[in-house]
Amino acid sequence: MKEWVIETKGLSKRYKGRYAVSNLHLKIAKGDIYGFLGPNGAGKTTTIRMLLGLIKPSNGSVHVFGQPLNKERLSILRRIGSLVEYPSYYGHLTAVDNLEAIRRIIGAPSSRIAEVLEIVGLTKEARRPVKGYSLGMKQRLGIASALLGNPELLLLDEPTNGLDPSGILEIRELIKQMPKQHGITVLISSHLLSEVELTAGTVGIIRQGELVFQDTIANLHQQAQGSMSLTVSEPEQALAALRQQGFEAEQSGSSLLLEHTGDHAVARIVKSLVERDHAIYRVEEKRKSLEELFLQIVGEGKQA
Repeated sequence: MKEWVIETKGLSKRYKGRYAVSNLHLKIAKGDIYGFLGPNGAGKTTTIRMLLGLIKPSNGSVHVFGQPLNKERLSILRRIGSLVEYPSYYGHLTAVDNLEAIRRIIGAPSSRIAEVLEIVGLTKEARRPVKGYSLGMKQRLGIASALLGNPELLLLDEPTNGLDPSGILEIRELIKQMPKQHGITVLISSHLLSEVELTAGTVGIIRQGELVFQDTIANLHQQAQGSMSLTVSEPEQALAALRQQGFEAEQSGSSLLLEHTGDHAVARIVKSLVERDHAIYRVEEKRKSLEELFLQIVGEGKQA
């Protein structure tokens, strides 16, 4: 049985009569990287702020580590690290000095600064003023500050936003090592499906404040399986023959379209039609990309 690190029930936030987040049922398992995906303005940051207790929900509940957030907020937050929106620093100070200021506030041991700098790959840059850092280095320093308290859960809001390809790769690889090497569960929000696909094991898709998909990346790939198109002679008769054998098919001009058909089924279909003297002119797979499926889910509000 899975252990849920985050579980929300009916989580909602209303502003002046409009729901920014509505009836959200999130489930994030221990040791997972959960990709929280949606267009800009869909409600991702509002949700993360509610998970951190920074804003109060209008309705619903949040349980973190099996405890109610509204009753155990301080003890829960001690076990969470977060990076919400763009991190802010004292530019004239070094990475070590910036982290030292945070360390004193949260009461982490001094040795932790060197540890987190090594985790994010900034040890060699630790004594440089932060104002000379690239955007990717600043984001890594932000993650280092989130790791100072040795958290069990890490919440990252759009951590690759504005980065160049090299910076995106650095942050992606850093996030992927969190569960394996450090035992940290990660929630990462993004509006980029390509980033979530390469990082997360589970994905939740939010559209206009509503969760419209929540499942594994593998099952999202499964849904992206396309149709098989067979261009045949006498398509109407061929369609009737296939339906008699229990195959689901539709006619489109001189072609027959079959949804989610495996290779063995296609081989049987071709063999059957050839035996009935139908000529097969073309067999073509029309596969949806994950991007197309994402746009379909977001556009239609499809519930999975």
